Formats: sequence, C-alpha cells, structure tokens
Amino acid sequence: MAELLHRLGTFAARRAWTVIVAWVVILGVAVGGFLIGFKGLSTSFDIPGTASGDVIAELQDELPDFSGAAGTAVFRTDDGSALTDEQKAEISALVASAGDLPDVASVTDPFDAQQQLEDQRAQVDDGRSQLEAGRAQAESGQAQLDDGRAQLEAGQQQLDAGRAQLEAAPLPEEQKAAQLAALDAQQQQLDQQRAALEQQQTQLTDGLAQIAANEEQLEQGAELLSYADGIRLVSADGSTAVVNISFTVPRLELPDTSKEAVVEHFTADPVDGVNVAFNTEIAQGIPEIFGIGEAIGVAIAAIVLIVVLGSLLAASFPIVTAIIGVAIGAMATLSFSGVVQMASVTPFLGVMLGLAVGIDYALFIIYRHRRQLLQGSDVVDSIGLANGTAGNAVVFAGTTVIVALLALNITGIPFLGLMGTAGAVSVAVAVLIAVSLVPALLGLVKMRILGRRARARLTERTTVASAAVDASEHPRREAGTADHPRRGDSAVRPMSSVRAVVTMVVAVAALLVVAIPALSMRLGLPDGGSEAEDSTAYQAFTWTQDAFGEGANSPLLVTAAFPDGLADEDVVSAQRDVAREIFGLDDVVAVAPVAVSDDRTLGAFQVVPAEGPNAESTEQLVRDLRTLPPVDGNIELGVAGAAAINIDISEGLADVLPLYLAVVVGLSFLIMVMVFRSILVPVIATAGFVLSLFATYGAVTAVFQWGWLGGLLGVHNPGPILSFLPVILVGILFGLAMDYQLFLTTGMREAWAHGSAPRLAVAQGFRAGRTVVTAAAIIMIAVFSGFIASDSVIIKSMGLGLALGVLFDAFVVRMLLIPAVMHVLGGSAWWLPKWLDRIVPNVDVEGAALERRHPGHAA
Repeated sequence: MAELLHRLGTFAARRAWTVIVAWVVILGVAVGGFLIGFKGLSTSFDIPGTASGDVIAELQDELPDFSGAAGTAVFRTDDGSALTDEQKAEISALVASAGDLPDVASVTDPFDAQQQLEDQRAQVDDGRSQLEAGRAQAESGQAQLDDGRAQLEAGQQQLDAGRAQLEAAPLPEEQKAAQLAALDAQQQQLDQQRAALEQQQTQLTDGLAQIAANEEQLEQGAELLSYADGIRLVSADGSTAVVNISFTVPRLELPDTSKEAVVEHFTADPVDGVNVAFNTEIAQGIPEIFGIGEAIGVAIAAIVLIVVLGSLLAASFPIVTAIIGVAIGAMATLSFSGVVQMASVTPFLGVMLGLAVGIDYALFIIYRHRRQLLQGSDVVDSIGLANGTAGNAVVFAGTTVIVALLALNITGIPFLGLMGTAGAVSVAVAVLIAVSLVPALLGLVKMRILGRRARARLTERTTVASAAVDASEHPRREAGTADHPRRGDSAVRPMSSVRAVVTMVVAVAALLVVAIPALSMRLGLPDGGSEAEDSTAYQAFTWTQDAFGEGANSPLLVTAAFPDGLADEDVVSAQRDVAREIFGLDDVVAVAPVAVSDDRTLGAFQVVPAEGPNAESTEQLVRDLRTLPPVDGNIELGVAGAAAINIDISEGLADVLPLYLAVVVGLSFLIMVMVFRSILVPVIATAGFVLSLFATYGAVTAVFQWGWLGGLLGVHNPGPILSFLPVILVGILFGLAMDYQLFLTTGMREAWAHGSAPRLAVAQGFRAGRTVVTAAAIIMIAVFSGFIASDSVIIKSMGLGLALGVLFDAFVVRMLLIPAVMHVLGGSAWWLPKWLDRIVPNVDVEGAALERRHPGHAA
C-alpha cells in the first residue's frame, strides 16, 4: 500500500492538472446525479418489526384512514381572549378548503367536532329524560291496567254469582234460557275486555323491555362519553382550537412538499387577531446543513491550520479539499434518495465527518511534506514520500472509521445503517482526495507551500547543514505527520513514575466522574418542546399543552381486535369494556373510540396520557397497555401513535447498543494487535476508548437530560437523549480514537524498535506526534462544535457529543492517560506471544519499508 501511494503521489505531483480535472469531473457527476436523483428526505424514523409497526400494518389493512401520517395546526388568539364567531368562520373556511391539498385525507373542523361532542352529551341527558318520562308513563299505564283487571275480576265474580242464582231459581225454562243468554253476552264482553287488557299488558311489557334496553344502551354510551371528557378540540376558555390533519400516506413516506402545502394554505391568508402554529409532524423539515455555527467552526480550523502550517496557501488546501469532498459525498448520497428512503439527518453525519476528517487527513500529508521540504527534499520526491508514509497512515485511519460506520448496518435498523453508509462514503471520498488531489495541489504550487520566511531560511542553509539534519532527523514514520523522535536526543526525557501514576489516577477518576450522569440516561426522540423557542413546532407544542394539558401532545392510538362474529348491537358494549379497562390504568386522562372496521373485527381508540410524549409516565403507560391481559378474555390490544413509535425506536436502539459496542470494541482490539504487534497496547487503547465514550455519554446526559449549561448551549427544555446518538457516537468516536492512537503510538513503537529505552521511547513518540494530534483534535472539535448552533436538537446533540468525544479521547485519553500507562508498563507494553507474532500479518502503517526503498530524498 505504501509503495502504491508513493507512486500515486508522485504521479499526482507531476500530472497535477490531470488529477484536478478528474476530480472536477467527479464533482460534476455528483452534482448531476443529485439534480436528477434527489427526491426529498423524511423527517421521521422507524424500525421494522416493532410492536407499533405491527399495529400500523394492521390498521393499513382494516382501517386505512388511521394508518397514514397525522399532524395538527393550532390556532390561538393574540390576546388570549375567546375566538369570535367571525374568526371561527374564517378558520372553518380554511379547514373546508384544505381537503384538496396533496396527500391530505381529511381535516377536522374543531368547532364542528367540539359541537358534536357537546350535542352527544346533551343527547344523553335528553335521552335520560325521555326514558324517565316513558317509564313513568308506562308505570301509570300499568296502574290503569291493574285497575281495569280488578274491575274485570269484580264483574266476573258478579256474573258468576248471578249465573249460580239463576241456575238454582225455579223459573220456566224459556225464561231461564233468556236470562242465561243475557249472562253469556255479558261474559263475552268481559272476555273481550280481558283480551284487550292482555294485549295492552303485552304492549306495556314490551315497552318496558325496550325502555330497559334503551337505558342500558344509553348508559353504555354515557359511560363511553364520560371516558372521553378530557378530549377537546377547542379550549375551555375558547381561545385555542386544534385542527387535526390526516394524510393518505404513512409518515415515513410523506413528502416535505405536502407538509409545506399545508403550512402555506393555513398561513397565506392570516386570520385577523389569530396566530397559527404547526406541530413537528408538519413543521419539522430538513435542517440547515451549513449555517453560521459551521462557518465559525471552519474559521477556527483555518486559524489552527495557519498556525501549524505557517502560510495561508498551505492552510487553504485542507479546507478547500474537505469542502470538495463533502460536496461530492453528500450529493452522491442524496442522489439515491429516490431509490432508498432517507431520514433528514442522513447527510449531516457525512457533512460533519467529511469536514473534520477531510481537513485532518489533508493536514497530515501537507505537514509531512512541508517538514521534508524544510529538510531540503525535492518537491516531487517529498510529495511521493509524504503520500506513501503519512498517506498510508491516512488510508489506514480512514479505513478504521469506514469499517466502524459500515458496522452500523449490523444493528438491523435501516435509517441508522444508511446514516453510517452515508458517513462512510464521505470518509472514503475524504481519504481519496487526501491521497490524490492534495498531492496534485502540492505539486502545482511547488515550493510556494512554504511561507516566504521559510523559503528564505531554506535557501540560506548549506549543503553540510542539510546533510547533518538528514542524518540525524531523517524521517521514517512520525505517526504520519510529525518530527521523527530523535534517538539519544538529550532534550527528551521520560516522565517520572510518580507523575505517570498520578496522571493515570486523575485521568481515570475525571472520566469516571464525568460519566456518572450516563447511569440515568434515558433515550427518546425530540418532541416539539425540544425545538427552538421561536419555531412553529415549539409554539404548537406549548399552546396545546397550556390549553389542553400535557397529554394532548402525545395521544396514543390503541387498537382492539374484537372476536369474529361480533354483532352490530354488541359493538358499543365491547367498546365500553375496552375503554373501561384502559381508563382504569394510571396516568390515563381520556379514552375515546374513534373507528370500527366494516367487519367489526378491529376497533381504534384514542388514549390521552397525563403527561407529554417523552415523560416516563407515558412510557410506562405504553408498557402497561401492552401487558394488559385480553379484555373480556378475547379482545387483544395493540398500541401505536407517535409516542409509542418513539418508545419502540428508543428501546430498539438501546437493545442493539451493547451488541454494536461489543463488535466495535472487538474490532478495534484486533486491528490494533495487527498494527502495534502487542497485546497490552490494544487493551489499554480499547479501555481508554470505552472510558472516553462513557464520559461523553455522561456529559451529553448532563446537558440534554439534566439541563446543565442548557442556557449557554440552547437547550431550553431538557429531555431524553436522542435515541440513536449513543450508537452513532460509538461508531464515529471509535474510528477517530484509532486515528489518534495510531498517530501517537506508532511513533513510540518506532523509537523503541530503533533502540530507545521503552520509557524514553514513550516520551520521544509523544513529542513527535503531539503537535499534529493537538492540531487535528482542535480542528475536529471546532468543526463538530459548529453544529451545536443548529436549531435542530438532533443536529445540536450530535455536534456536542462528537465535540466532547474528541475532547475527552484526544486530550485526556490519548495525550495523558495512554502515555502514562505506557510509561508504567515499560517494555512489557510491546510483548506479543511468539505464536501470535508468526500469524499476525506485518502491517507497515508507518511506511518504514518505503523509506528504505526510497532513501536520499533530501537535497
């Protein structure tokens, strides 16, 4: 690899314009691909195979109107007064005309819906009054029937007594027959009256049964309505109204253009005296990729480059090449957005890493080349050697980052794997640019890469002085970038053992203390309350919370699988039983049935929790709902909704974090055994990485969850940590930690291999690499910190996490802890069993063999 890179660097230096034009063509192809293939990004996240995903799939089959994306538009008066009739009419007109917007399925008029709820409650009261009146009338009719029956019985007794007297009286037969006929006629009348009474009794009994059935049905409906008392679309004071907007496509497939159309529709013609805001499902768009914060970060990186490289021209090359690499990587990735569904944060990881490693990798090669020129090397020869040594280290370091990012695909989480792949593409482009375009630019400017003073000093040096410098300081491998450790240099002294032990204790203790908040870390996805205070999403969130309670921002969608063959008249009873069971759980404010499938096998319910979507009580409520036994023994429940989906994603990511951490740590150990040909060095390097990682987790938790320094960093509403941030940090910080470990420890190993005492070699290697590692770390911290200024809490947390991770790993672990541990270990640090030494391939990362094949580059 070193020889190949040497040839590539030499070719690029001699054919600079050929290489430059080739990269311009590549950039043009990426731009063309972006213009043709970019189809937009999604602002939502999902994990296949989750419980909420299964519920949504069921809804798509049975109740498709409830499986699409949904959002809200919140209207509120300027002064907090009740909405006037004129304002209500204008809002209702906007609602009525919104149904034709792209991908919009339905829009709910809050005033009509609220009036329907009021009417239903009034109907229940009227129904009760009517049923009470009917029962009273029936009871009065029963009393009349009872009186009529008593009169009939009395008449029957009189008739029977008269018949008996007539039978006993000694009357002529003809007279007796005439009187009996009269009695028979009276009996017939009594029988007819009795039959009429029985018919009336039957009617009355049926009426009472119907009244009882109606009362039961009415009470079931009343009970259902009572569970929904906490659901409102117009606030009690009349100042706020919520318009529910449902879409025909799932939230992951909802294009930004459809969201923008909704916002445009409701804001184009403002209602006088009324403000409108939209929740995150509608308002959350693609964050700004490059803003003022990122510009400041790049400016700080430029200052560091000027200080380290000594000229504006040299300092401009890393920034220019990094920007070109970011443009190519980002646009190449986004070109596939029409084929692969991408989350809005997908390009940010590539931009962050592309800028940071792009600048650093170019710095390593330019710094090496610049030092060789100052030693008197020929320009082309120096470029080739710098590319074969520092460039070789760059390729290896970049490969470790790429492997760590690609390993995100093993999590089985599509959007996370895609983020890792996009980041890996940007890093790969940065590496390719560093080993091809950077040498071409260096060959183009030749000696002008040095400042005027440096060039003047160089011309004053004598051949003898140059030879002496070359003999005593000929570069072999200085972590790819720094002055070679001079064997026997009396200016370098190893640290004392006491200092080494104290440094170890203090560094480890400090990292462990910073990591303490990580013990309470909760994962989640940002809600509207985490957005910028001047954003429409934050306004909608707070307005809804103030007017309707915290839980109004986190409604759950609960499904009930009814048994087959459920009769139509039994639906309300089944809904009542489900609602009663749900309402009995802790932290449930309201439950309302919202739909039943045509075949009556699936019902949907809206459940309003007591607190917001990221509250612990809401998370527990979702778990409680999922662990409920079947209602009535045969009605299974499922839970979906934004809050449940966020919980599923967070739990899914938390489950894969240990696996991913084990894979990355194991990978780092194996790679370092191969590079450093040691057992203990990889062990301490890996342990240091884990320490810095958990310290980063702790610091991020303290800021975003506990709210420490929230005012300074723009975190006004502390909450759970971004669910995929811990996994992302593992992948990225692992790669960067290996970079710093490589650039420092290889110098120590080289000094030891060339005969320096083990502890002296530690000091020499540290001195050789400290300048460039410090500069590289400051550049990365500056670039990552620039993203902290983003209004998006997702980008802000990623920027802060990466900046802190580099700070802890580069300055505490690699530059304090590792040298101290290496000092204490002494020569045992480089121990490797002979059997392992025979099977481990010899990876010449520092390019020592290349230097032996290409000696005498100095003039």
